[in-house]
Amino acid sequence: MNEQKIQDIVATVLAQLGETNVAASDITKVVNAVTPAAGGYVPQVSAESLPDLGDIQFKKWNGIQNAVDKKVVEDLMSQTDARVGTGRTGPRPRTTALLRFLADHSRSKDTVIKNVESSWLQERNLMEVQSCASDKDEYLTRPDLGRKLNDAGKALIQSNCKKAPQVQVVLSDGLSLDAVTVNHDEILPPLLNGLKNAGLDVGTPFFLRYGRVKAQDEIGMLLNAEVNLLLIGERPGLGQSESLSCYAIYKPTSETVESDRTVISNIHAGGTPPVEAAAVIVDLVKNMLEKKASGIKLKR
Repeated sequence: MNEQKIQDIVATVLAQLGETNVAASDITKVVNAVTPAAGGYVPQVSAESLPDLGDIQFKKWNGIQNAVDKKVVEDLMSQTDARVGTGRTGPRPRTTALLRFLADHSRSKDTVIKNVESSWLQERNLMEVQSCASDKDEYLTRPDLGRKLNDAGKALIQSNCKKAPQVQVVLSDGLSLDAVTVNHDEILPPLLNGLKNAGLDVGTPFFLRYGRVKAQDEIGMLLNAEVNLLLIGERPGLGQSESLSCYAIYKPTSETVESDRTVISNIHAGGTPPVEAAAVIVDLVKNMLEKKASGIKLKR
């Protein structure tokens, strides 16, 4: 927002309060830089915009003052993304640490609530199928509805998807929009190519909106697929909203339980890179087809 817009908003509000002839004044913005002063630290001001709390300098910000050995803290921070070295002011967190926490929490909430745009799916030639959940609110409050396909979704699958493939791949938003949109281009195309290069018969990939893991059982039974792969957004953590999981199951039935699934989780740039995960999943599929099992049974 530029300075003129801010001045216009201020003038409008003051006019509604009955103030007239309000002269424009300079706008001062506070930035993160601080300098020592008598009695403590004071903020410096600048005409520049406020800093972006998503920058790496804030993610790796060392808030511990007067550490006995600063390098020990920095070494610890370099080895983990956990919130260490944030410091404190008395019993309270430092301002920068608190703002980072609030920003990360907001980001996590956003990725759960937002929806994948249909136009984004069309650009990638992904057919869209929906669970029995009618919208995101119902999906979050009624997990059972996300485990079943609606009638329109069943009809689309039966009329548009290849029957009885060796491998069926489904992409779903789950609990994270970011997990789908950020990782798609680096995992789905390499995964499909890897499966085909391995000589496997791959079904028609599609997108399941408002899906839960259990929905892959119904999809597998509808298509009579041997191995069913569901790439689904994980529940986001603070500051990490892009994590994807792959749930793999061999010939699911109505009696399938969760221990029948094999899971590869934490797929994102800061965990298992998507391209690497695609290669791991291809090897997993070949193993499942060879042993005709998944989950605990695959380990026996």
